[in-house]
Amino acid sequence: MSTVDLKKVDDALVKAKQALAKGQFEQVLLACKNPELASLSDQHKVEFEYIKAVTYRYLKRFDEAQQSLSLLLSLSPQHARGHQEQGHLFVAQNINYKAVKAFYDATLINPALIGSWKALVSLYQSDTSGPALEHVKDNISYWGTLPKPVLGAADLMFSGNLEQADNVCRQFLQQQKHHVDGLYVLALIDIQTKSYDEAEFLLESCCELAPQHYRARAEYAALLNRIGKYHLALTQANSLLEQSPEQLSYQVLKGIALVGLGDVFDGVKLFEHVLSLEEQRPSLWVQLGHARKSLGQMDEAIAAYKKALELRSDYGDAYWSLANTKSYHFAPTELKQMEALVNESTTLMDDRIHLSFALGKGYEDQGDAIKAFECYQQGNRDKYELSQYQPAHFSRQVDRNIAFFTKAFFEQFEGSGCRDASPIFIVGLPRAGSTLLEQILSSHSQVDATQELHNILSLAKRLMRQKDYPDMLSQIEKGYFERFGQQYIEQTRAYRDNGFYFIDKMPNNFLHIGLIKLILPNAKVIDARRDPMDCCYSCYKQLFAEGQDFTYDQEAVGLYYRDYQKIMEHWDDVLPGFVLRVTHEDVLDDLEGQVKRILAFCRLDFESVCLTYYNNKRAIQTPSAAQVRKPINKDGVGRWKAVETMLEPMKQALYLK
Repeated sequence: MSTVDLKKVDDALVKAKQALAKGQFEQVLLACKNPELASLSDQHKVEFEYIKAVTYRYLKRFDEAQQSLSLLLSLSPQHARGHQEQGHLFVAQNINYKAVKAFYDATLINPALIGSWKALVSLYQSDTSGPALEHVKDNISYWGTLPKPVLGAADLMFSGNLEQADNVCRQFLQQQKHHVDGLYVLALIDIQTKSYDEAEFLLESCCELAPQHYRARAEYAALLNRIGKYHLALTQANSLLEQSPEQLSYQVLKGIALVGLGDVFDGVKLFEHVLSLEEQRPSLWVQLGHARKSLGQMDEAIAAYKKALELRSDYGDAYWSLANTKSYHFAPTELKQMEALVNESTTLMDDRIHLSFALGKGYEDQGDAIKAFECYQQGNRDKYELSQYQPAHFSRQVDRNIAFFTKAFFEQFEGSGCRDASPIFIVGLPRAGSTLLEQILSSHSQVDATQELHNILSLAKRLMRQKDYPDMLSQIEKGYFERFGQQYIEQTRAYRDNGFYFIDKMPNNFLHIGLIKLILPNAKVIDARRDPMDCCYSCYKQLFAEGQDFTYDQEAVGLYYRDYQKIMEHWDDVLPGFVLRVTHEDVLDDLEGQVKRILAFCRLDFESVCLTYYNNKRAIQTPSAAQVRKPINKDGVGRWKAVETMLEPMKQALYLK
């Protein structure tokens, strides 16, 4: 479309908005029929369809209003004002139960939409919904009293305009540097952009400046849970409960922290207590299901996920959680229902993504590999578009580490770091067999399992904030490396039991093996390696709870695997013997031989219980929980071959570029 055409489109849009503001509805429709609008961009279509939907509703032309909204939401499922308008349309037609869901969906996407909260007040009051009504009033009380720039920044953020939201919020904070709500909203923006370190600092500052700001403290606890700092999250949750011991949402935060720390039974008790008082919490039923699953209680986990679906039939996360048990098989009627939800214009994008991955697993279980792949492909496409992952950025990180961490550098810093030999790091790609290795090792009497600990990644990010990383490491005094190593040992103590050794199974630590060597030179590092195509396709089929954005695109996951191989070869060269490579296929072919090899590397005596790892009853919080509770099998080997012709971008990235 030419510049002239775009100007005419923008002019028509302005005229339509002005006419709508004046109640000149026929003029609105005339403006929307401008002949220049024949080849609109999707963005412009969304704006015009929204204006038309509002106009048709005022004219009581409800069918045409619904047509405009259906088109709008098919083009932009996360359009909060579109869902809000859908609620108004349902109210106009006296379909109040559907209106409640539409307004609720609008607030899920954009809590700063005061109009949706106020509409819910009227609807809930007519139904005398106690806790729900209080929740709505609380949000009106908070968002409705914010300074306009802060509310505007929040609105922009929830609408997806993150850069503009950041600018508006920072401009406000230049005038009022310690405005707690401004800092709080800026932290929310940082969470949206996954700048978790910055968000953590801002929320910690909010809690120091205003100890009674419960939203900031609750968000702080939730973020700490999200990034795996469960011991700190537990402290914040307990602080909240000291102020409001009956507040159920704080009890949930504490339950999540307890589960993260391995106190799964206590966490489950808290979840069940909350649900006994307030059953209508589909997300908490899913949390309960995850906790039950980690304990190997699959029937109870499935029942919890199904309860979530009883409460919210379009809850994508509940469907995916069922699929992610790896043992549940959807009935044909369930698959049809899921297909209908994926194609429903009002289904939220997050639900649509979860449903697509669940459908992929469902059709794969039925033996329809092609249909399964199409579902996975759709889910990955939507997820990758939201992630904004850039393969070139990771490649530059790898190259920077390779250039900096030389043999000469390690010779210069020989003898640095904390001498503690207890950590065993398992690194590699997700879905490469690391959970199996963890299960084998943690069956040994001297080894504790923990989880995917974020401590090394957090240290690396903290160092990045100060200067260029890793180059700045050469300027640090050796004594600091010992301090960093000791801090790691102390911070991870909360996850350990009584074993001499403990496992840190964060796969992404492979990028920071140089840093690990500096601060913990006596640690053991195991590289869990799997056939490239098996590993990459398994990643492509998996919807991860957090991170791993490279897995949602065929080329990106292939390039990531290549970069991983590249830097692991570098560590082998500059740190010979520091890393033990364990190939998944070798474990499948010779379990006893590989177990003895792994134990010898870790300086552990052989214990036959490691061969019957599947009897280990520890809590497991990864997608492989069900598989590692069974004896060795080769079910996952070569599955990519069923859709080989559709995996050319992955193969090209892995082998040809």
